[in-house]
Amino acid sequence: MSLERLADLIFTGVDKTPTYYVEKYPKRDLKEGAKVTRYAPSPTGFQHIGGVFAALVSERIASQSKGIFFLRIEDTDQKREVEGAIEDTIETMYNFGMSFNEGMTGDTTSKGEYGPYRQSERAEIYKTFAKELIQKGLAYPCFCTPEELEAMREKQIAEKLTPGCYGEYAIYRELSTDEAIKKIENGDNYIIRLKSPGNPEKRVVFHDLIKGETSFPENNQDIVLIKGDGLPTYHFAHIIDDALMGTTHVIRGEEWLSSLPIHVQLFDILGFTRPEYAHIPTIMKLDGSSKRKLSKRKDPESAVSYYKEQGYPKASVVEYLLNIINSSFEEWRAENQTVNYHEFPVALDKMSKSGALFDIIKLNDVSKDVISKMKADEVYALYTEWAKEYDEEMYQLVTSHEAIARQIFNIDKDGQKPRKDFAKWAEVREKICYFFMPLFEKESIDQIELPKNMVLSEAVRIIEAYLEAYQYDTDQETWFEQLKAVAIELGYTADRKAFKKTPEAFKGMVSDVAGAVRAALTHRANTPDLYTIMHIIGEEEVRSRLGLFVKSIQ
Repeated sequence: MSLERLADLIFTGVDKTPTYYVEKYPKRDLKEGAKVTRYAPSPTGFQHIGGVFAALVSERIASQSKGIFFLRIEDTDQKREVEGAIEDTIETMYNFGMSFNEGMTGDTTSKGEYGPYRQSERAEIYKTFAKELIQKGLAYPCFCTPEELEAMREKQIAEKLTPGCYGEYAIYRELSTDEAIKKIENGDNYIIRLKSPGNPEKRVVFHDLIKGETSFPENNQDIVLIKGDGLPTYHFAHIIDDALMGTTHVIRGEEWLSSLPIHVQLFDILGFTRPEYAHIPTIMKLDGSSKRKLSKRKDPESAVSYYKEQGYPKASVVEYLLNIINSSFEEWRAENQTVNYHEFPVALDKMSKSGALFDIIKLNDVSKDVISKMKADEVYALYTEWAKEYDEEMYQLVTSHEAIARQIFNIDKDGQKPRKDFAKWAEVREKICYFFMPLFEKESIDQIELPKNMVLSEAVRIIEAYLEAYQYDTDQETWFEQLKAVAIELGYTADRKAFKKTPEAFKGMVSDVAGAVRAALTHRANTPDLYTIMHIIGEEEVRSRLGLFVKSIQ
């Protein structure tokens, strides 16, 4: 009876039993093979790309099995909670194409039958289970002061022992129930610890869905279950939550792998069926010749905001992350060019067992592919949405010249190999600014990219001759023949073999003349098809720019 009294004293007013909650949250009625996963962040900061990576794995595993993906907020460390973090989490996941079947829908709102989905609102549930552990002699109040714990830790480190509360260092483990009751009645501060039955001489074998077979010593630490503020630790809370919420697959970062002995032990002690565990690899980055963990402090690409600011389409980031999740995604995408990425079957056992390498160059390649497959109207809509927030000048120019802008974004879109001009919207200005006279006029002479080995005076000679021969209203073949005729008259050739044999006999190739015209009209050496550019900007603009080029050089 003394244990009952101790439990009642510690958990005054807690009158339910674990059975009550097990019955309140019955097993989910899902089809065979359906998986229940969760994303369970702490609201201690804003989302980063590692969080999106972890959530995407969980969301895909649940969705492709016709299961449940839910959002649980693990806010037991309330001192570190950041205002707006929950809304940021929800918005971030939605922006990257993920939606939750259940869980938090806002700072104070939720949906689903297995809530509350904020741990701070589930305190009564945790206390109920902790109370039963006290009653069974499987947990106890620990009265160690912070000073005593620090002294213990220093002693253990000095003696090269594993820090923690276990064995002879669990000084209140064997305190009699009556003595514990007396200390509580005297007002002594305490926390609730697990009375671990583990023996580190024994090992537990566990199958991780990514790492494979793992083996570790049993946990013998008397870990904290309930803190001094009455809220649970992560270890205790997530075990109860995952059990009651019916989580079938716990997918989380590999930094939690070392805690698996504790969690497996808690599932067993509480009488719950263990879920499957999958510990996903840490996102790494090449730093010189070595790899390191992607850093929130050092690497701007670790922040979700980076991708929005740079203007990466959300689909680009998701497809790149899928490429990290399973390397087979790249081959799948090559064979399924127009299929939505949701059709790709993510496989946990095909994930990298070591760190997942984040490569911004590869992201750019993936994003160019994604954007190249977009229709011009979609590119226009997404770009103007981005520019409105991050490049006001381009937004005004593009929207006030909408017809021209749509033509620009449609260049070479319909062929077998569409152009891959942009990896992100921040690159658009540089690639298309020459189409808009207010920006074109700002460029100086030294920004003009002439063909190799061509001097300005020769370029002027070419443009003067071309201006006299230029005709706007022709088809592309006729236009090129006219350009070739001007080139030959000026001493250039269309015969590559003849030029290679006796280069001194010619000024250059017809392509050099085209390059001079391109430089006069765009100031650039590499652009889309010149004929297309000339027809987008129009005859009047073409003649104006060619004339302007001649005047500015003379």
